[in-house]
Amino acid sequence: MKCLLIASESAEVLFHWTDPEFQQSIQEQYGASQEEGQGPPAFEDSISTLFAPIIISCSTMVDRLGDSYTSFTTENNHVYVLHQFDECLYIAVNGDGEEGEDDLRRKIYVMKKMIEVLFGMVTLSSNLLRKELRPQDTEQRARLWKHLQSLLDTYSHLRENDQSFLVEAVERLIHPTLCEQCIEFLERRLVQQLNSSVERAGEEVLHAFILVHTKLLAFYSSRNASTLATSDLLALIIMAQNMYPSSVDLDDAGPEDAESTSGSGPESFYTPEPSPTDRDSSSSADKPVGGGPPVFEFVDPDIQMAEDSLQTLEVPPPDPSAPRRVFLEVLLKEGLYPMMPHSMYCLPLWPGITLVLLTKIPTSAVAMSVYKFLEAFAKLEKRLSEGQEGSAATRGQPTIHDVRSKLDKFIKALGPSEIQSAQLQNVWTEFKNRAFARGGPGFNKDLIPWCKNMKTQLCGIYRQCFLLDPGPADIPRRLSPSLQERAQSMVQEKLMDWKDFLLVKSKRNITMVSYLEDFPGLIHFICVDRSTGQMIAPSLNITERTTSELGKGPVAQFIKSKVWNLVSTTRHYLQKGYSTVTLRDGDFYFCYFLWFENETGFKLEAGDIPILPDDSAPIGMLAWDYYSRKLLRYYSKNHQGEVVKCYELLTVHLGVIPTEIILQHCRQLASKLWEPSRNPLL
Repeated sequence: MKCLLIASESAEVLFHWTDPEFQQSIQEQYGASQEEGQGPPAFEDSISTLFAPIIISCSTMVDRLGDSYTSFTTENNHVYVLHQFDECLYIAVNGDGEEGEDDLRRKIYVMKKMIEVLFGMVTLSSNLLRKELRPQDTEQRARLWKHLQSLLDTYSHLRENDQSFLVEAVERLIHPTLCEQCIEFLERRLVQQLNSSVERAGEEVLHAFILVHTKLLAFYSSRNASTLATSDLLALIIMAQNMYPSSVDLDDAGPEDAESTSGSGPESFYTPEPSPTDRDSSSSADKPVGGGPPVFEFVDPDIQMAEDSLQTLEVPPPDPSAPRRVFLEVLLKEGLYPMMPHSMYCLPLWPGITLVLLTKIPTSAVAMSVYKFLEAFAKLEKRLSEGQEGSAATRGQPTIHDVRSKLDKFIKALGPSEIQSAQLQNVWTEFKNRAFARGGPGFNKDLIPWCKNMKTQLCGIYRQCFLLDPGPADIPRRLSPSLQERAQSMVQEKLMDWKDFLLVKSKRNITMVSYLEDFPGLIHFICVDRSTGQMIAPSLNITERTTSELGKGPVAQFIKSKVWNLVSTTRHYLQKGYSTVTLRDGDFYFCYFLWFENETGFKLEAGDIPILPDDSAPIGMLAWDYYSRKLLRYYSKNHQGEVVKCYELLTVHLGVIPTEIILQHCRQLASKLWEPSRNPLL
């Protein structure tokens, strides 16, 4: 019984996601109330009717009291969590007891993050965002909502099964030699060839990385590129997994499957294949990107027939050679620019292995200008709202007079032909008449609505440049399909002899066996470098068919659930200001440590960390980077001019191990994990 809803203040549904149980419950509730002879109402109408009282109640409380509720529990133990972002109300519901308030709040913030990645600065205008989330064309709306629902499903699956999404940090594939070779290949061959090609249509490849399932094999950024934020990289991994999901059967495969020679069912995926002949290599390289993700060949024709039948029921996928427009954070010398437009090319190499390219588009300078203007008008609006008028409202950098001259040039460069440009010109002219004209009202509270109007018009220009589909007469500006195919085949050729190994390695990245001799009694650990957003942890493959160090079946699943609960518990204590937690739970002893080091590896003294309210943004790095935006800034106040790094360590020991030995293990493990000899690429 799960649901997530986005609604406007007028109770208009902008997006909804429900699991089958919640959907069935609504259909039964509203289908039974229909008069005889009438068909059941549309599901969207039913869900709107169900949530309308809550939405109206929230709006009324904000209007009358200036406050609203953030969560409540009904008599039937359904938990509701609500959060208002501008004029959009997000509501997450759970009725089966599987999610608590923190889980629902995290789901809301992740959904908001994915919408920002997909729509960029249009999210800063509630009016335009409503148009994007709820297109008038019903088919277009169905496609968009299905895509967003699929992204949410993918995230939920990863968070329940993947440790990197549990702690919200990127996990690298541990094979230093191959990783270094691939990074060098991306730099000296792939990116260099792509950026020197005439078929790139003005785009420049900034980042290229190879994913094996959700793990990072190699990552390269060009010299002109900004560092890719961890939150953006995690969001892109979700999108890549959503486009080319890992098969459940393949995910369950264990190391013994690599030795299988039966050649039937999912086990044949890991059967080592001989190196291809020249003829085979050429035929595989000639396969176009179009045609969707590669379909794995099953021996059983009934299975293949069933898959084909399912595919015919789905909405036809978009052109695979067409990139996804994504909006990512860019940090330059001039400052931080959020939600800058990029093109994302997701090229499948083999099932489970994907090449992702991020390119800078030729018109990205327009987005930077729009952001500067939006920031200037937001600051002006804030000062006017606080009662500052005249010169007090216009102080700061850049000054409003600088903005005036730059905006005049910006509008002139856009040209008057587009409707959106003409509207911006009209609103800007009216703004100038009120603010700058002699004898005009000047800078006072009457200018606030015009600041809001200017921001809306600027977001409209941004939407027109980066979100609207080009007309049929326009030449598509993207890497040509042949150039994408060339990139795909180059990487396939490089990894051909490694692909089977990589797929098994991604499931058994590091194991506890290599740590048991040094740390007897240690069952599991997770170590995270929050400064780089990367983590190390032994693999947790919980299936009935495979055996790991954790055992098999229910025992392993029990320990896994303990690890998931430990992460949730430690986040709760971290939110309350605790950086160290030790817990004894039955036969297990849990430890959590958060500490800071300088760039030489010297551990800094423990200090106070901020206490967050219960309804604050969830602790993590995906929806909101708590560690760099809040924790490191707070702690670094007392370490001016010094590079401060933040680490986390979670351990699970057998309860019979003496406490002093456990603490000694934790100290030794923390120093050992980040040794250069162990993992130089971290």
